[in-house]
Amino acid sequence: MATPQTGLSILDLAPVAKGQSPGEAIAASVALAQTAERTGYKRVWYAEHHNMAAIASSATSVLIAHVAANTRTIKLGSGGIMLPNHSPLVIAEQFGTLAEIHPGRIELGLGRAPGSDQATTYALRRDPATAENFPTDVQELRGFLKGESRVRGVQAIPGKGTNVPLFILGSSLFGAQLAAALGLPYAFASHFAPAALHQAVEIYRRDFQPSADLAAPHVIAALSVYTDETTEASLAALRQAKIQRVGLLYGRGRTITEAEAEQIVDSGEALQLEEMAKYSAVGTPAEVKDYLEQFQKSSDADELIVAFGHNDAAARLRAVEMTAEVMGQTA
Repeated sequence: MATPQTGLSILDLAPVAKGQSPGEAIAASVALAQTAERTGYKRVWYAEHHNMAAIASSATSVLIAHVAANTRTIKLGSGGIMLPNHSPLVIAEQFGTLAEIHPGRIELGLGRAPGSDQATTYALRRDPATAENFPTDVQELRGFLKGESRVRGVQAIPGKGTNVPLFILGSSLFGAQLAAALGLPYAFASHFAPAALHQAVEIYRRDFQPSADLAAPHVIAALSVYTDETTEASLAALRQAKIQRVGLLYGRGRTITEAEAEQIVDSGEALQLEEMAKYSAVGTPAEVKDYLEQFQKSSDADELIVAFGHNDAAARLRAVEMTAEVMGQTA
């Protein structure tokens, strides 16, 4: 069973709001990490996504480097790097470099999905079949970071001996089984793919094999947070986030107007969108606190990582601060 969490973490999707440039979005992510550091959050992670106009974290390791240079103590990492898009050696070198510059602060969450559509997968020059090599690639990457290379005559420099902590990310049972077999911590993407959460956590805990990295299973569960001073303002933030997400889900290849997106959201047609938002803490800080505590119990998670979904950067920072205060993270 999970023990109560000792601190919240943040999944920053590096959102690019309407009318905002990627540079402005990245500056907002720096401000968010600085606020998270000041208010006692445990870590901030960034996800690898490609060909998405509303997300600025495609060059994940570069973004982590920039945020790390503008913060002092908070842990930073990927949530996650989509390993089929890369060779294990390159990722070991990238995160090994980060770990040498910022010792003790860098983490590496790994996912199996391509993080993109079929055309983008081609543009990345990746064969979709490489996802089948994910378990082997994780072990190869692990070896490079430990200085125990599985490739004769090849070492990751930087990388060798940095022992960057690895996490397996997942939204299905596959990741749970792999994390259990390798004795690694497991993070479930319930903030957008909630269906298999409980079954995946059960399998992971049941089948976990202790390793040199981890003696007992450790689960991180993700969910979204929309909080403001009133419940009405929080619900409005959730609605605006859904409207923007409609464009991501349904707009590839054509432009969806804001009026069309509003109609889809308000009519209830976006069933996939509603399912994605299943685990969302929405309301005043006190209401969010109650939801987070109940969600941790029901998900059997050791930790929670939250994505603040507010479109407005100032509202997002305010939500980060209010949630930290109500969860008792601030001094």
